[in-house]
Amino acid sequence: MEGFTAFGGRYTEFSRRFAAWLGLYSTDAAALLEITAAEERGTPLSPARLSKRIQLSSGATTALLNRLEAAGHIVRTREHEDRRVVTLRSSTDIQARADTFFRSLAGRLDALMAEYPPELLQQVETLVTRMCSAMDDQLAEPDPDA
Repeated sequence: MEGFTAFGGRYTEFSRRFAAWLGLYSTDAAALLEITAAEERGTPLSPARLSKRIQLSSGATTALLNRLEAAGHIVRTREHEDRRVVTLRSSTDIQARADTFFRSLAGRLDALMAEYPPELLQQVETLVTRMCSAMDDQLAEPDPDA
C-alpha cells in the first residue's frame, strides 16, 4: 500500500507540474487530464460525470469548464441523441501539448512495463481495479462520525 500511496503522490506532482506548465489552476489541469483520458478510453465525459470524477459542485465545474473553453483547451459538443446531453472534448492543441509534456514519462513507463510478462501486468491491472472498487464501496458509505 505504501508503494501505491507514493505512486499516487508522484502522479499528483506530475499533474501539478502540468498545470504550471500550462498556466492553469491544479484543479483545471486535473479536469483536463480526466477529459483527455476519458476520450482515449472511448468514453468521453459529460459535465456531470466530470463533476463526480473531480469532486466539485456543478456550479464550480461549470466555472472550471468555462475557463477551459475560453482558453481553447476544450469544446462542449452535443453528440448524443438527446441534444440536452453535453459531451466534453479536448482540443487538438491541448492534446498535442499534453503529449509533449508526458512523452518522456510515457516512454519510461512503457519501457518499464515491457520488462514484465503480459500475464503479470494483467494480474496487476486486476488488483488495482479491485482495490479501486473496494475504495469506491467504502467511499459510498456514510462517514463514521456523521
